[in-house]
Amino acid sequence: MDIEQRIADLEARLAFQDDTIQTLNDVLVAQQRSVERLEAQFGLLARRQEDLQSRMEGEGDEAPPPHY
Repeated sequence: MDIEQRIADLEARLAFQDDTIQTLNDVLVAQQRSVERLEAQFGLLARRQEDLQSRMEGEGDEAPPPHY
């Protein structure tokens, strides 16, 4: 192989690697956004669960209604 062919092959491999790295980066960014959205939803659900548990605990301490 002559030097020009080797350089052309290296340039082609570099271009392919750059494209692959960019594709992987795009996928990683999309996954990070999904993780952040899921963490926010999980936090909201955890707060709702705590609210419901505190309401249920508070209701258990109350006396039954007069018609019982």
